[in-house]
Amino acid sequence: MDDQIESLIIKFLTKEANIHELQQLELWIGNPENELLFHEYIKANTIMNMSVGKYDRKKAKTIVLRQIRKEKNFLGNRVMKFSFLKYAAAILIGALTFGYFYFTENEKISNPVVSSPVIDNETIKPGSDKATLTLEDGSIIDLDGGKTYQTKNISGNGRELIYADQESSKDIKYNYLTIPRGGEYFLKLADGTGVWLNSETQLKYPVSFVPDSPREVELVYGEAYFDVSPSTEHNGTKFIVTNRSQKIEVLGTEFNIKAYSDEKNIYSTLVEGSVAVINGPSRKELIPGQQSILDVEKNVVAVNTVDVASEVSWKDGVFIFREKPLKDIMKVISRWYDADVVFENKDLETLKFRGVIGKHQEVEHILSIMKSTTIKEYEIRDKTIVLR
Repeated sequence: MDDQIESLIIKFLTKEANIHELQQLELWIGNPENELLFHEYIKANTIMNMSVGKYDRKKAKTIVLRQIRKEKNFLGNRVMKFSFLKYAAAILIGALTFGYFYFTENEKISNPVVSSPVIDNETIKPGSDKATLTLEDGSIIDLDGGKTYQTKNISGNGRELIYADQESSKDIKYNYLTIPRGGEYFLKLADGTGVWLNSETQLKYPVSFVPDSPREVELVYGEAYFDVSPSTEHNGTKFIVTNRSQKIEVLGTEFNIKAYSDEKNIYSTLVEGSVAVINGPSRKELIPGQQSILDVEKNVVAVNTVDVASEVSWKDGVFIFREKPLKDIMKVISRWYDADVVFENKDLETLKFRGVIGKHQEVEHILSIMKSTTIKEYEIRDKTIVLR
C-alpha cells in the first residue's frame, strides 16, 4: 500500500485529518480498483472483534466510508457534534480493530542495534471479564472465568451483573463489586443505570434505592463509565457518584470517572447531558466534551475540552492514545494485562506516542510495534515487562 494512503488512514483514526485528506481517502477507498488492496491491508493490520468472530468486507468498507463522511461534515460545519465524538471509535469495534502505535516526538532516541526480545514464558495475557462480589453480610462471590450467579434479585452470566428493581426500606444494604488488575465487568444497578468498570476498580452501591431520595454510589477507586437512568423516571431524584475527594451530581447522562488511588489526579469526562463536579466549596458544571481534572494534593480543579472518544474507548474494546507519554500508556497496559512495568531507560518514560490498540491482542504484539519506533529492546519475565 502507498505510504501516503496508509498515513491518511492513521490520520483519520486519530482524527488528525483535514477535509482535503478525508476527501482523498474517501475517493481512494471508493475506487473499485483499490478494493482488494484496502481489504488486504485491513486484514493484515487488524484483530477481529471478539463478538463478531469474522471479518465482514462489506461492513468494514461501509463503516469506514460512513465515518469519513461524518468527519467531513463535522469539520466543514465547525459544529461540535458530541454524538459523533461518542461513537468516533465505531470503526474500531464494529467490524475491525486497528493495532498501530507510533512515536510523535521530533527527536528519536538513537536505536542503531536491536536484539530479539527475551521472553521467559507466556504468563502475560489480555484482560477478561472477571470480578468479585461482596454481599451485605460480608460473603464474597467469585465471578471469574465466566461463572454465573443467580439470586431472587441478582442475575450474573459471567460478563455482567444485573440487579432487579425491588421494594426498598430505609435500611439500605450495600454490595461491592471489585475488578482486579486484568479484568473488566458490566453492572446494571437496580434503578437501571449501566456501569462499565475498568481494571483495578471498586464500586460500592445499594442493592436497591430508597424512593424519592438521591441515588448514591461510591467509586472507591479505579475507573467507571456511567450511563445514568434519567431522573424523570425516578421522581426527579438525582444520581450522585462520590469518591475520595469529590462528588458528581447527575440528572441523567453519560460520563466517565477515573480515580485511581496511585494517581494524583481525578478525571471526570462528560459524554452527554450535564453534571456538576463538587469539591468542597468548588462547583464546576460540565458540558459535553469537557473534562474536570482535580489535583488531589493541591485541591484545585481545572476544566478542559478533551477528545471524548479517546477518554472512553476502553469500555468498547480499544485503547486510543493521543500524544500520551509512554509512562502513562504503560500504566494502562499494566492494569489491563496485570503486569508490572520497569523502565531501565528512564528517557523512554516521557516520549509521546499516538495510536489505537485492540485490548484483546497479545502484549508482545504491542511491544513489537513500539520496538519498531523507539524501544531498543524489551524483556518479559513472568509478570514483568522491562523496557530498554
